[in-house]
Amino acid sequence: MAMTGTAPPAPSIVDGVRAGLRELLGQLSNFWFGMSLLGVWGFLTLIGVVVDQGKDETFYLTNYAPALARLVLRLHLDNIYHSPAYLGIVGFILACMTLATFWRVIPTRLPPLRGVKIEAIPLNASMTVRGDEASVRARVEAFFAARGWQVRKRELGGIEWTFADKHNWARRGVLVAHVGFVIIAIGTTLYWAFGYSGQTAVLAGSTVKIAENGTVFRLDRFRYRIDPIRTKSGIVYQPIDYVSDVHVTDHAGKTHVDQIRVNQPLDIDGVSYYQASYGFGVHFTVSKDGKPLANSPAGSIKEGEGFAVGQSTRSLQYAKFIGTIGPGNTVGPDPRPNNPGVMLNVFDGSQNIGSVLVPLDRGIDIGNGYRVDAGRYTLYSGIQYRHDPGIPFVGVGAFVLLAGLCISFYFLPARLYVRVDGDAKSWQIGLAATTVKGYDIYEEQFAALVRDFERDDAAPPARPLQPAGSLA
Repeated sequence: MAMTGTAPPAPSIVDGVRAGLRELLGQLSNFWFGMSLLGVWGFLTLIGVVVDQGKDETFYLTNYAPALARLVLRLHLDNIYHSPAYLGIVGFILACMTLATFWRVIPTRLPPLRGVKIEAIPLNASMTVRGDEASVRARVEAFFAARGWQVRKRELGGIEWTFADKHNWARRGVLVAHVGFVIIAIGTTLYWAFGYSGQTAVLAGSTVKIAENGTVFRLDRFRYRIDPIRTKSGIVYQPIDYVSDVHVTDHAGKTHVDQIRVNQPLDIDGVSYYQASYGFGVHFTVSKDGKPLANSPAGSIKEGEGFAVGQSTRSLQYAKFIGTIGPGNTVGPDPRPNNPGVMLNVFDGSQNIGSVLVPLDRGIDIGNGYRVDAGRYTLYSGIQYRHDPGIPFVGVGAFVLLAGLCISFYFLPARLYVRVDGDAKSWQIGLAATTVKGYDIYEEQFAALVRDFERDDAAPPARPLQPAGSLA
């Protein structure tokens, strides 16, 4: 005879959607998924450190390999901290961390006080003691309190439970680390919204204006010191000090005299100015058939800059200042101006057809009657500047993040579940332990705790200790 019954209801579309959503949230809050996002964020940050930020297109085309320059410009790696990818990954990390905090961390790290099935927990033990109920419970409480455990009692389902916690505060270590990362994200967001950075160069005797804040610098004099130092490999010339003596006019129109020195940035209205580099500006004159051309470069130009040669297809780039030209028109090792000259790159259209070393106050013929003369040099100062209102937040956030990680790694929160059952003069004590880092890490401590409890008990146990699980 066939048996009939009621078939279980088929899962509804709503149940399927809920199950899919739970799986998605579980994946987004997964620890290793979060670590992979942090890896991507770190990689993008490293790009911002390696690739010069905020320069114009010419800088990358001049100083980087052609393929790398095109990659930087096309992917906007020259301003990566303000790019949608960078901001998007930071926002995604914050969203996943928030989800992980409420979906995984808080339920796992801060579990509520509730009854458990003692024998189902791998770290468990039981023992039988004699005495009246009040004295047995008092001995249990005094034992754990004397060893620094936080003891709490709860009546759950008509059963009195004793909960003992050690380093319970350390359960919040991961939460502290999450808060630290959020503070760091706030700092980087402030820099994105209100901060800026850049660099500029100013020739001695001239002025430059910082576009972002209107501050004006006039370079009165640039001083540097380079000393020869004898090493095993020979004489090297070590830069000792760079100093820019400047007149500074702030955005309010007030002018004062100040200095910018290496490792001693100048702070003006919350903007830090750093002595980053220096160089030699050189005045070039272009002539044709002995007559100066009107389109010759006006004033001194700096290394890396170039100019066209009249109406020809030729152009020149001032590549480098040479402090000392040695015998045979060679480049000497001393960077200080003794017998100075310049290295020029010669282009025909976009093709580099060679380089030439030209002493100052001399020139070269480049064909078709054109001649280029290199004149006097003028020192210039390279200044970097940065305004970052998020630095205090990043510093505090890094400290909080480190503190949270130290708490999580170096402290082991543990919880003991204690249940006393029995009647009259014989009572069975069930004991189980859980930690936030699994059971194996706490196995030895738990066994020692059980042995101590046996020794402290006034009467010998009625039956031997019966460890279960990993204590077997």
